[in-house]
Amino acid sequence: MSQDIIDKRKKILLRTSWISTVGNAILSITKISAGLISGSLAVLSDGIDSATDVLISIVMIITARIVSRPPDKEHAYGYEKAESIATKILSFVVIYAGIELLVTSTKAIIAYGERELPSALAIYITLFSIAGKLGLAFFQFQQGKKINSQMLIANAKNMRSDVLISVSVLIGLFFTSVLKMPILDAVTGVVVSLFILRTGFSIFIDSNVELMDAVKDTTVYDDIFKAIDSIPEAINPHRVRVRPLGGMYVISLDVEVNGHLSIVDGHEIAEKVEAKIKEIVDNVYDIRIHIEPEGVVHPPEKYGVDKEIQEQV
Repeated sequence: MSQDIIDKRKKILLRTSWISTVGNAILSITKISAGLISGSLAVLSDGIDSATDVLISIVMIITARIVSRPPDKEHAYGYEKAESIATKILSFVVIYAGIELLVTSTKAIIAYGERELPSALAIYITLFSIAGKLGLAFFQFQQGKKINSQMLIANAKNMRSDVLISVSVLIGLFFTSVLKMPILDAVTGVVVSLFILRTGFSIFIDSNVELMDAVKDTTVYDDIFKAIDSIPEAINPHRVRVRPLGGMYVISLDVEVNGHLSIVDGHEIAEKVEAKIKEIVDNVYDIRIHIEPEGVVHPPEKYGVDKEIQEQV
C-alpha cells in the first residue's frame, strides 16, 4: 500500500473523527442539560450515551494518527492493526456505558417514589437528537465505506443504534406524559441501556474478525482463483491465505509453473498473477506468491485454501 493511500486514509479518518467528536459533544451537553432541567432520566441516560460517543471519537482521532505511521523494523506490516484494537476498545466503552445506565435505571424503578413528570423540553431535545444522530451516522457510514474502515463503520452502527435509543426515549416520554406515570421514564432508561449493550456486544463480535486474521466475505477466494485461472501459465493454485489488515487484504498463495522455465520466466508469471488479482480483488494491501515446479507432490497442508476445497463450500 502506497504512502499516498495511507495519507488519504489518515485524512478521512481524522476529519470524520473530529466531526463526530464535535457533533456528539454538542448533543451530549444538550441532552444532559435538558435531562437535568426537565427531570427526565431517559433523556439524561441518552445524553450520557452520547458522552461515550465523544470518548470513542477521541480514541478514533488517536488511532488515525497511529495507523498513518509507515512500516518499520518492529512493525513490518505497518500500524493498521491499531484500528482493530481501537474498535475493540470502542466495544468495551459502549458495554460499560450500557451496564451503568441499566444499573441506574433499575435502581430508579426499585426505589420508585413520587416524582415530577418530565417537561416538554425533554421531547424537543430528543427530536433534535434524532436528527443530529441520523446525520452523523450516515456521514460516518459513507466515509467508512469509502476507505473500508472497520472502525468508522462500527461507530456508524453505534450511532445508528443511538437513533433507535432516542426514538425509544421519545416514545417513553410520550406515554409518560399521556399516562401521567413518571416511572415509565425510568423503564425507558432500562430499554435504552439494553439497546446500548446490544450494540456493544455486536461491535465486540465484529472486531474479532480482523484480530483473528479471518475474513467475513470468503468469496474473495473465488475471486483469487478466478484471477489465477485467467493466467494459463499458472497451474494448481493452492495454500491460498487471506487476512485483513486495516480494511485491506494481505494475500499469500502458491502456484505451480512449468518446471523447465527459467527463474526470470517464473517471476514474470508471478507478476502476471499478482497484477490480475489486484485487478479483480479490491483493497489489496500486499501479495506474496510462491512459485513451484509443476507436479510437485505436497503433503497434507493444515493452512490455506485449495481451489477444490473452495469449490466444495
